[in-house]
Amino acid sequence: MTATLDPRSPIGVFDSGVGGLTVVRALMERLPFENIVYFGDTARVPYGVKSPETIAHYTTQIAEFLLERQVKLLIIACNTMASVAAQAVHDLSDTPVLDVIEAGAHAALTATHNHKIGVIGTPTTINSNAYTRAIHSGKEPIRLYAQACALFVPLVEEGWLDHPVTRLAAQEYLKPLLTEGIDSLVLGCTHYPLLKPLLQEVAGPSVALVDSADAMAEQTARLLADRSLANPDRNSPHYDFYVTDVPLRFQTIGERFLGRTLPHVHLIKW
Repeated sequence: MTATLDPRSPIGVFDSGVGGLTVVRALMERLPFENIVYFGDTARVPYGVKSPETIAHYTTQIAEFLLERQVKLLIIACNTMASVAAQAVHDLSDTPVLDVIEAGAHAALTATHNHKIGVIGTPTTINSNAYTRAIHSGKEPIRLYAQACALFVPLVEEGWLDHPVTRLAAQEYLKPLLTEGIDSLVLGCTHYPLLKPLLQEVAGPSVALVDSADAMAEQTARLLADRSLANPDRNSPHYDFYVTDVPLRFQTIGERFLGRTLPHVHLIKW
């Protein structure tokens, strides 16, 4: 039961690969004393081309792995996983569950003034309509404009964060959204925060970028405070990272995402 959770236990964060490390980075900055266990399914990424049934199976398998490590909170840091399998994770246990789609949708509704919101994400996330459902679940009448951006993930993993090719792609992807007069733009993929400076330049100062990683860190802080689950210790936190394939590549790309060295990477074979 939730009441028996140990505040000193780690937060469990998981993703189909490396992108969820932007959420980990935001958590590290917002909650510097929390222990974190991260799982990236690097052997089976990308999830976006798989069936909903397969995605749900993989997602619950990873969630169960983290629950076995006595985490006090589960964070689904992958938009594809959250769009398909969030409810399945909620059904596993009484451990609290947060996901990036709900966090991003809430932050977007707070940020908009003209009620015109843009969402960018992978084709799978956009086609799932998960952001549409989450944003329209509020009481405000919202006009939502969504754009799939298939090129951004490989460009980020290539390290082309301010490359002419990336800038050109951003201009093409954002053009139809900007034409509609959006005043806030949800970064609906955990890779996209690394493109924030470039996306802000392309979108212009009148458009607020909604970073679901930052939104998740704020939501986590509120939940831990509300449920008295914040770590009372003020020691250096412990971070563990589990991957299912090629830990060296994960470490190399991951350090770009975290902006710091990435220790304690463990290889899990299933």
